[in-house]
Amino acid sequence: MSAQGTQEPELGRRDRKKAATRRTLLQTAARMFAERGFQDTTVKDIAAEAGVTERTFFRYFPSKEDLVFAEILDFVPLVAEEIPRRPAGEPPLTAVHHSLLAAAARREGGLAILFVGAPPRALTGQTRRTHVLTQFEDSIGAALAARFAEHEPEEPAGRRALRASVLARAAVGAVRGALLIHVRGAEAPASRKAEDFAVLLDEAFALLRTTDDV
Repeated sequence: MSAQGTQEPELGRRDRKKAATRRTLLQTAARMFAERGFQDTTVKDIAAEAGVTERTFFRYFPSKEDLVFAEILDFVPLVAEEIPRRPAGEPPLTAVHHSLLAAAARREGGLAILFVGAPPRALTGQTRRTHVLTQFEDSIGAALAARFAEHEPEEPAGRRALRASVLARAAVGAVRGALLIHVRGAEAPASRKAEDFAVLLDEAFALLRTTDDV
């Protein structure tokens, strides 16, 4: 066997191991945040529970906050993939809402840190937070624009882009609004249940339905 043939499987194993360690850290953090709250869970706690060293943790995530951001960024493309799969006649905001739920169902632990992690106000990295939110909005906007182009090809490109941009930001606003109410309304970390957040998300998108025929 050639040296190259030996190296490729080895690199594949390393990549799989790294991916597994990263996912273990994310899942462990989500569970501990749910049990203790974001502020009362330390990097040391997460690393110990995940069976790795703090040094290993920091090889994957520069900080506890970056771990939360990473979970959101991992979720974004899953939502974007679901939007084109929604029925053609489904209103755009409804399509985004259902895509969020479908994407959550594809992941072990569902939305994970999105509903048990730190409330946005607790995340101090303003630039990083803005980048994550913008990427979330832009990804949904691009998926909506592609959906509009497929089902309404006669629509002028400028209006299509504006409509997709506005609706994407409205959708992300609904997610953020539900998340803030969910976290602020919880009396204790253990009471932050996925089912409660799902109900709030349904209500948040219901508030937008008056504009869903845009």
